[in-house]
Formats: sequence, C-alpha cells, structure tokens
Amino acid sequence: MKGVLENNLPEQQEVPPAEMLEGFSEGLFEILWRRRWTVLLATLVTMTGGFVYLQRATPLYTSTSRLYVEQTGIQGLERDSSGIVSRWTNYLYTQAELLRRTETLSQALKSPAMGQLKTFAEASNPIVALRKGLDVQVGKKDEIINVSLTSPYPEEAANIVNTVVDAYITAHNERKRDTSAEVVRILKDERARRDEELNEKLQTMTQFELENEALAFGTERQNNIIVSRLTRLEAALTEAQLATIEAKSFYAAIQKMAEDAEGMRQFVEAQRSRGVYIAATGEAARLRAELQQLERNRADCLQRLKPDTPAIAALDAKMARVREQIQEVNEQFATSQLVVAQEQYLAAQEQEKELQAHFTQQREAAIELNNSLVQYGLLKSEYEQTKKFCDILDDRIRVLNVDPQVGSLNVEIVEAASPPIEPSAPQKARTMGLALCLGLFAGVGLGLLREWRDHRLRSTQEISTLLGLPILGVVPSMVWPKQTPAIRGQKVRVSPDSREAEAFRTIRTAVFFGVPKEEAKTIVITSPAPNEGKSTVASNLAIAMAQAGQRVIVVDADFRRPTQHKIFDVDPHAKGISLVLAAEMRLADAIECTRVRNLNVLTGGPTVLNPAETLDSNHFARILKALRTHYDRVIIDSPPVVAVTDSQILAARCDVTILVLRAQVSSRRISLQARENMVGVHARLLGVVVNDVPRKSDRYGYYGGYGYYNYSSQGNGGNGGSAPKRAVPSTRATHPSAERLEPRLSQ
Repeated sequence: MKGVLENNLPEQQEVPPAEMLEGFSEGLFEILWRRRWTVLLATLVTMTGGFVYLQRATPLYTSTSRLYVEQTGIQGLERDSSGIVSRWTNYLYTQAELLRRTETLSQALKSPAMGQLKTFAEASNPIVALRKGLDVQVGKKDEIINVSLTSPYPEEAANIVNTVVDAYITAHNERKRDTSAEVVRILKDERARRDEELNEKLQTMTQFELENEALAFGTERQNNIIVSRLTRLEAALTEAQLATIEAKSFYAAIQKMAEDAEGMRQFVEAQRSRGVYIAATGEAARLRAELQQLERNRADCLQRLKPDTPAIAALDAKMARVREQIQEVNEQFATSQLVVAQEQYLAAQEQEKELQAHFTQQREAAIELNNSLVQYGLLKSEYEQTKKFCDILDDRIRVLNVDPQVGSLNVEIVEAASPPIEPSAPQKARTMGLALCLGLFAGVGLGLLREWRDHRLRSTQEISTLLGLPILGVVPSMVWPKQTPAIRGQKVRVSPDSREAEAFRTIRTAVFFGVPKEEAKTIVITSPAPNEGKSTVASNLAIAMAQAGQRVIVVDADFRRPTQHKIFDVDPHAKGISLVLAAEMRLADAIECTRVRNLNVLTGGPTVLNPAETLDSNHFARILKALRTHYDRVIIDSPPVVAVTDSQILAARCDVTILVLRAQVSSRRISLQARENMVGVHARLLGVVVNDVPRKSDRYGYYGGYGYYNYSSQGNGGNGGSAPKRAVPSTRATHPSAERLEPRLSQ
C-alpha cells in the first residue's frame, strides 16, 4: 500500500541549494516597500536632526571684496608660448599670498577701525585667527582677486575685509615707488653679464676658424672645395670600376676561345662593331678574300671541266694552302688578342686602384671637415642666441628708461565688502536636502540589512520552490479581532460563512482529491517550530472533513504542549490518550464527543514523562491501528518537527503528513530542516498549509474579498448584517462503544 501511496502523492521538487537560503529572494522595490517604515523612520530621524541643527547652529555671514590687479604698459616677462602656465599668473597668486602675509594682517589689526572685535574675542592670537578665517581666491578666467571672511557678525566681517584690503594697497604703493628703478638696475646687470658671455663665445668661434683651415674654403657643404673634389673623384672611381669589370669580362671571354681561332676572330669583330677598340690585322682579310676568289674560280671550272681534271686539282691544292695560311694567321691573331686583353685588364685595375686611393684620402678630409662644420655650427648658434637675448635686454632697458611705470601693478577695488543680509551658513535648503539624502541612504541600507538578516518565507512561490512541496491552502489571519483558542480552533463550525472556514474547506478538498481515501486515513499535522498554528489547522480541518460526512477523530499527540482540550473544552486530566497508554482507561472511554456530528476527539491527557518512547511503543501502534480501522480520517496533532523527534515517529507510522507554516514568521532554514527531517524517516509529505496570512497580502495567493464570497451580505439581503446562524445540535455526537474498539486493541 505504501508503494501505491507514494506513486499517488504529488511529485516533490528537488530542494534548492543552500545558497538560496541567504540573500534576497525578491525585487528591490518589493523589499523597500515592505521595509518602508524603516526607510521613513530613518529619513524622519535625519530630517529631524537636520532641523534641530538648523535651529541650534549659529548663523555665519560672509563678506567679500573684489580686487582688479592690472599691469600697466608692456610686461617685463611675457607669457609662455603654451599659455597654460605663465609667470604673470604665478604673480597673481603671489599677490594673493601677500594679502595673507603676517605684515599685512598685522598692519590691518593695528588700524583704529578694527577696535574691539567680537570675532576674535576668544582667539589667543588674532593674527593667526585672521589668517585662518581669511579666504583669498584668484579668478580662473580673469585677473580678479576675491578676499572673503566669514563671521557671526556681518558688520565686523565687512569691516575686517576692507581694512585688510586697504593695508595691502598701502603696502603695495610703497613698494611700487622703487619697482621701476630696481627693474632697470637688474636688467642692466644682466646685460653686462650677457655682454661678457657674448664676447667669450665670439672669441671661441674665431679661434676655432683659425685652427680649422678647411673652413676658409666655405662653411656650406655645397660650396666647399673638398666636398666638390670628393664628388668628382667618386664619379671617376665609378667609371674606372665599370671599365675594370668590362676589361675583366673581355679577358675571360678571350681565354675561353683561345683554342677556337675562328670563333675568336668573329668575337673580336663583333666587339669592334659595338665600338670596342680591338687591335686587328689585314693579312687575315686578304687571305679570306683570296680564298673566296679561288672558290669562285673552281666553281666556274666545274661547269666546264670534270672534277678529276688537273686544273681542278691545281685549284684545290692552292685553296688548301690558302686555308693553312688563314689558320696560321688566326692563331697568331688569337695569341696577340689574348696579350692585348690581358694588358687592357691590368691597366684598368691600376687606374681603379689609383682612383680608390685618391677617393679614400679625399673622403677622410671631408669627414674631418664635416666634424668641424658641426662644431662650428654649434658655436655659431650659441653666439647668435646670446646676441639675440642681449638685443631683447637692450629693448627692455630702453622702454623702461622712457616710461618708469612699465611693468608695475595697479590695484583697483572693483567691489568693496559690505555687511551681508542673508547668512551664508548654515544653508537651510542644502542642509535639509543633505539630511533627506542621508536619511534615504541610511533607511535603504538599514532596510536591506534587515532583509538580509531576515530569513522568513515571504510568498507561496518561495515556499513551494524552497521545500519542493505543493501548497494545499492558505488560511487568512485570525488575530484581529482577538479570539480565544476555542473560537479559532472551531472556526469552521462557529463561522461557517467566513473566509477562514472557506480556506479550511479548500484544504479539505486538496486532501480529498490529492490522495485516495484509503491511502490517507491517518494524517499528521505538524509545523517546523512552535506557535505556527498546527493545532488550529488540525481541528478546523477535522471539522471540515466531518461536515463532509466522514467519520473523523482528532488525536492530540503533542504530549509536551497539548492544545486540543482547550479547543474542544475537555478536561485534560479526566481523559486522554496518555491514560490509555498507561492502561488506566479504555480507548473507548478516553474518546470524547464534540458538538460536530461525526467528529470525536482524543486529547493528550495527563503529562507523559517520556513522550518519544511512548509514541514509538507497540501499544500506541495498536491504538493507531484501531482508530484507522474505525474512522475514515484520523487527524493527529503532533509537536513541532525541529524541536523534538515526536513528529518524525508519528510521520513514519502514518499515511501522510501536512506541514503548517506561518506567513511572515516561518524561516527558510527551519522549514528546510523540518522537510529534511521528515524525508529522513521516509515520511509522506502531502503538502504545505500557509497559516495566518495577512488579509491584504497577495504574495500568498490570497486576495481579501476575491476568491471567498461575502456570505454575510448575501445572507442578509446585502444590507451587511450577519447571516442567520445554522442550527447546531445541543447534544454531542455519540462515540463508538467499547465493544467495537477494545477487541482491536487486544489484537
């Protein structure tokens, strides 16, 4: 039967890894919306702190004076070419520092206008306090210097700034009197030093020219005679190298044709036709012409005479002698041509060597000249640079002698400091805005931290995914209005038209259609931890099943904290399953009838010293078997799974187990541990019931007023009155006789 039951149970999903137990399981917006009170409280605290700070903070007033520093005439030192950093800009920063120097501030504090200042009343050193409070800034895009001071007293702030500016202008005017004369003196001293340097460079350059005579032929490379001679020698050397190559190739060809006199003669004639001068002789040409004449005569004689005639024989003999002479002449010609070619090759080599020697000598002279030219160019450049700087100094001295005010500074007060009307600090809008941002950031961070530390299950989807079990039903919260355990435990009987009653009937339907009746007769109702509503779910589910016409009994197996006697108003000491297990009472006498037809209850009875051993005994197994045989459904209220091992013993003995979780209370770790404990004893988990769901929560699949009809309005004609109560039998339902149960116990 167990195998059939396991096949009919809903397929359990795999349990997700432990990483899903940590962190966030929802979107950021949902988390922040749930923690909205934390965010609002943090924001309210920071805003309150900002408001209190604004109320208690001393208002500060900032007074500012603006100075325009102008240089008259031509600047003594111009801006650099880059335009980014210049000596003039640096000088503006120098003037800003002069405004804050001790001498200027001391003169300002000695002024009668300063009098008794409240600003520095508590300062041990007024000068140090003034320097610390005085703010001098140079404009980034102009030549304006801003002098500011912040003080709780606006009149004193303006007075101090104007006095410091007046002291600076007075000191500047005193220094300006001797500025031009001092500048001219410095420039003249520099001009004298530069003149000495210019003379030294000129003497060095002249001495170098005397020591290098080659510079007398010109300092430019294209006009220098050494360079021109080197160029001509290079061209002549190139031609000589080409002539040597040609002579060598001709000589090699003559050597190869030394044995072929006729071929050599033809080669020589070909070279002569290409313009190459080759010594030749006319004897060979005369003999060839004579041989050709004899060949023509023999051809004429053959037309008239036979070949064996004496005339023809004489011509043949003469032609043979001429050929021998031609052969001798060719051999003599070949010998002479070989000697001529060798002489030409040797002469070309000699000429090339001679030109190479001259070229090398001239090249060394050119290199030495080039080094001299480089050194001379450097000396000349230094001399011209020094001369140019001397000319610039002469121009500056001449201009300063004409206008003594050139290069001096004119300081003009663009805007004098005046007592401010509005305080500059603290800034209310900025302070409150900063407090708001800080509160929001702190609230969001605190909310996310609380969410990260909070491992409670937040939705049915999360429960189903985490445990791998289906959701059998969702029970709305019964906390408000406050109800007694008896009313909550019998909600289906007391308020049959309520949403809670309809939720328990939904769970009943899931059990009826989820597993066949014979395979789910004994049902264990448990929870991972205490106070999650398992006893309430067990009693209401039993009432709903009894109202469906099934014979049902509720067994309170939670010997540690029994609850069913409170729900059904039964004396816990008079009857109970603990008395039956102790053989002090029969099972039939221990069963109590209820006000619901077809429903009985078997309470826990007096306290048991060893609950786990009692539930694991054979006696309890026989009791469970007898109840299973007599009743259609046996609903067992068991202790929490994680706290004690009683539930695992009961789950192993019973057909199916239903796990009750409390919305927004049950945690991931404990729920997952409860499931693992049940799986460890091969318990058959039917599903999960989510209890105490807020009425306006939609993350548990519950929508207030949708899915559960408002029976009260229907029953009273839509006027909102309460529905008429059903007639409830005043007598309790009878319980089975002892004769029907005791024989099964004896078995």
